[in-house]
Amino acid sequence: MNAELIQALKELEREKGIAFETILHGLEEALASAYKSSMRGPDEEEDETRDIRVYLDPDSGEMNAFLQHLDEDGAVVSEEPVEVSDDFKGRIAAQTAKQVILQKLRDAEREMTYEEFAGREGDVVTGIVQQDSHRYTLLDLGKVEALLPVQEQVPSEPYRHGERLKAYIVEVRKTSKGPQIIVSRTHPNLLRKLFEMEVPEIAEGIVEIKSVAREPGHRSKIAVSS
Repeated sequence: MNAELIQALKELEREKGIAFETILHGLEEALASAYKSSMRGPDEEEDETRDIRVYLDPDSGEMNAFLQHLDEDGAVVSEEPVEVSDDFKGRIAAQTAKQVILQKLRDAEREMTYEEFAGREGDVVTGIVQQDSHRYTLLDLGKVEALLPVQEQVPSEPYRHGERLKAYIVEVRKTSKGPQIIVSRTHPNLLRKLFEMEVPEIAEGIVEIKSVAREPGHRSKIAVSS
C-alpha cells in the first residue's frame, strides 16, 4: 500500500462518487481478513479468541496490523501490533485492493441504477425482448433488465427476441444483485399511460380519462370526460 493508491482512491471518489472513507474501510476489512487467513495453517481451525485489525493511513497509505485478543463475548480485551511482511504489503495487498475496488464500483453502479428507477412505479418503459420462457420474459432497458412475469403477460401476445416492447412498471425491488424491476403488459394503467402519451388532448388535460377496463388480449374500454 502506498501514496499512489491513496491518490487513486481519491480520484475514484471524484469520478465515480464513491466516498473515499468507504473504500478505505472496505480495504482495511478485506486486508484484515486476508492477513488472518495467512496466519492460519491449511488444516488449522479459526481461533475465535483472536482477531486482526488493519489500519491504513489516509495520507500515506501505510499499512499497520494489530492482533486483537477477544473475550467470550467477542469484545476486544487488548491488542498489540504485529509485523506485516513486505510480500503481504505488496503482492497480496495489491490483489486485495483490486478486488475491493471492483466490488465497490459494482455496488455503486447497482445503487445508482436503483436510485434511477426507484419511485418510477407507474411509468411506461420501452425494452427489447432478450429472453422468453414459460415463467417470465426479460426486457433489456439499457442499464438493467426488467422482469415480465407470466401472470403479467397477455396470453395472445408472442414475445420475440429483439422485439421492442412497452411495459408498465409495477414494482422496483432492491436486491443484493442490483435493482429488480417488475413490469406488466396487462395492467389497466398501461392503457391509460399509452393514451396519455399518444393523444395530445389527454396529455394537455382537455380530455380526462375517468376509468379503464381491460380484458388483456380481448377488449378494452375507457371512460372519458371533456
